[in-house]
Amino acid sequence: VQLQESGPGLVKPSQTLSLTCTVSGSSITTNDYYWTWIRQSPGKGLEWMGDIGPSGIADYSPSLKRRTSISRDNVKNTLNLEMNNLKPEDTAVYYCAATLTGVATTWGQGTQVTVSS
Repeated sequence: VQLQESGPGLVKPSQTLSLTCTVSGSSITTNDYYWTWIRQSPGKGLEWMGDIGPSGIADYSPSLKRRTSISRDNVKNTLNLEMNNLKPEDTAVYYCAATLTGVATTWGQGTQVTVSS
């Protein structure tokens, strides 16, 4: 499985972030994995943002749930992330990952997102 994140590197405060994770080597609808978004802000640890499983139902971090939407495109074989009302503290490297029994086994290379006016 290979994962590749893409999206804008710079977003202004209050705007909406849209990221795409292109999945290859596996179907996004497979029963084998959960597909996960994780981020790491400067000087902080990894933060689990949410995931979507074989059912297509997404689960979210309680702290981000109000601003975050995770979806998948079964035709394009992509995992998608939208986060609205961006704040400077959302500046981070954003990763998508394939998760197996709770462990993120395969990661994308990550994409830097900076929130700044």
